[in-house]
Amino acid sequence: MDKPLEVPYLKEKQDIVNIEIGRQLFVDDFLIEESNLSREFHQPKVCEKPIFEPKTPLEMNGGYYPCACPFNDGIFYDDEDNKFKMWYHAGWFNGVGYAESEDGLNWKRLKELYPERESESVLPHEFGTIRDGAAVWIDYHATNRNERYKMFVFLRKFDFEIKYYHEKPKHAHDDPDSIPPEEKGVLFQSANGIDWEECGTVGHCGDNTGFYYNPFTNKWTFSLRTFSSLDRRIRTRGYYETDHFIKGTKWTEDDIVFWTRTDIYDRPDKDMGYYTQLYDVSATPYESLMLGVFSVFMGPPNDISGKKGTPKINDLKLAYSRDGFHWHRPSYENFISSSRKEGSWNYGYAHPVNGLCLVVEDEIYFYFSCFSGVSPKLGSHKYAGGNLGLAKLRRDGFVSLSDKGNGGELLTTKLQFDGNHLFVNVACEAGSVCAEILDEHSNVIEGYSKADCIPVTGDSTKVQIKWKNKNLEALKNKIIKIRFYLDNARIYSFWIAEGEEGHSKGFMAAGGPGFHEGRDVSKTEK
Repeated sequence: MDKPLEVPYLKEKQDIVNIEIGRQLFVDDFLIEESNLSREFHQPKVCEKPIFEPKTPLEMNGGYYPCACPFNDGIFYDDEDNKFKMWYHAGWFNGVGYAESEDGLNWKRLKELYPERESESVLPHEFGTIRDGAAVWIDYHATNRNERYKMFVFLRKFDFEIKYYHEKPKHAHDDPDSIPPEEKGVLFQSANGIDWEECGTVGHCGDNTGFYYNPFTNKWTFSLRTFSSLDRRIRTRGYYETDHFIKGTKWTEDDIVFWTRTDIYDRPDKDMGYYTQLYDVSATPYESLMLGVFSVFMGPPNDISGKKGTPKINDLKLAYSRDGFHWHRPSYENFISSSRKEGSWNYGYAHPVNGLCLVVEDEIYFYFSCFSGVSPKLGSHKYAGGNLGLAKLRRDGFVSLSDKGNGGELLTTKLQFDGNHLFVNVACEAGSVCAEILDEHSNVIEGYSKADCIPVTGDSTKVQIKWKNKNLEALKNKIIKIRFYLDNARIYSFWIAEGEEGHSKGFMAAGGPGFHEGRDVSKTEK
C-alpha cells in the first residue's frame, strides 16, 4: 500500500515531446533518451528572520494567538500595477488581511494603504463566524472584471459571537463538549482583491481545502482533505476539477477522486516517531509543468500538541507533474523544514502559500508560513506566533544535471518546437556547454554540429547557444533531437524561443516582475 504511486507518463513515455511552451526542466527522464550526467537536487536559502510578523491589533489576537501569515491564502505579483500582493491570516481564526509590496520583501498593510478603511480585514466580520484556511488566485482570463480575483474560505458559523481565546465560551471550537458548528466552504470574487462579494458555496469539504488553476488543462482544481480507506486517522488528498470556478463546484462525495498520499520514503521524525501523513497538497504551473508542494505532517497529534503548547510539525517537500494529476517525487528531502527549535519563529506548522512561488530576476521566491508557538498571554500555544518566511532558489534551480568535472553528454528525446533560438540555464564558470542538433534518426544536421557550435561559458539563468551563422529557423516544422555536451558544467533547463530576448512562453501563476498575465512573454505577446 505504501509504495510510491505510479507515474504513467514516465512508464510509457511519448515518442515525440512538444516543447513549444516553457523552459524544459530535468526533474525526471521524460525529455532524456540517453545521458551519462548526474542529477543533483538543490536546496533553497532560507532567510534567517521572518519578513512579516504580527503587529496590529487584529493580528495580535488579544495577545492569545498572534498570527500574520498566509494560511494558505496567497501571494501574487500583479503586472497591472506592478505590485506584490498578499492575502493572509490576520489573527488566528479572525480575518483575511491584505498587504502590498514593491519588492516582495517590505510590505504595507491594508490600513497603511487605505487609512480611511474601518477594518484591517478585507472580509467584513459576520456575527458568530470564524475563518479557517483560505486560498486566493488571480484569474488573468476572467471576462468579467468583478471575477478577476477569486477566493475560497473555510468558515465555521456559531449562533453566538465567538473569539478563539483560551477562555472560550461554552460550545466554542475545539472544546471537547462542543456542539459542531455549521461548517462550509464559501467562494468570493473581487475586481481589486480588496472588496469582495460572496458568490457561492462548494460541496462538502473540510479545513485545509485549497484550489488553483491549471493552464495546461484549463481546469480549476480543488485539493481536498480525505482519509485512508484502511485507516480513517491517516490524512490523504482528494482531487476535484471543474471548468467553472463558481458553477462547477457543487460536488458530491462520489465526485472526489483519490489523488495522492505519503509513502514508505516519507520517513517519520526520528524523535517523534509518528506515522507520516499528507496534510496538504498545493500546486502551481511552473514553466512547462506543474509544481507541487507536499505538506507532510510529522506529528504530534492535536491533543498532544495542545497539551504541550507547541505547534504541530509539518515539513514541505516538492513534487512535479506533467499531466496535472500524477506526481513524480524524485527526492524526498525536505525543501523547507520546520526548525523544531523552541522559541524560534519557524518552530513548526509550516505551510506553503497559494501560488507557491514567484520569479524575481534570477531567483525563485518561495514564501511560507511557520508558527513559533509563542503567546504573550499564554506563554505558548500550538496556534500562536504565525509568521511569514522566505526561501530563495536559483531560477529553475530545483534540479541540475552535472558531468562532475569529467565531461559528459545528454541526448534528448524527439522534440517538436516552435522558435528560432536555443537557450539554456547553465553554470559553467570554469567549463563550457555546447550543443548539436540531430534529426529524428539521430543524425547530426549539417551546420549544427558540435564543431559548429560556439561554446557557452559562465553562470547564467538565460544564455543563448549559437552556431556559426545559424539559428533554428531553417529547422522549423522538423522533428529534432538535441545533444548537449558538458565540460565541468551544470545544466538546469533549456528552451527554444521565438526571439533573442529569450521569452519561454512558460507559465508562472504567481508571476513576478517581467511576467505578463502569469507567463514569460512580452507585453505584445500572448
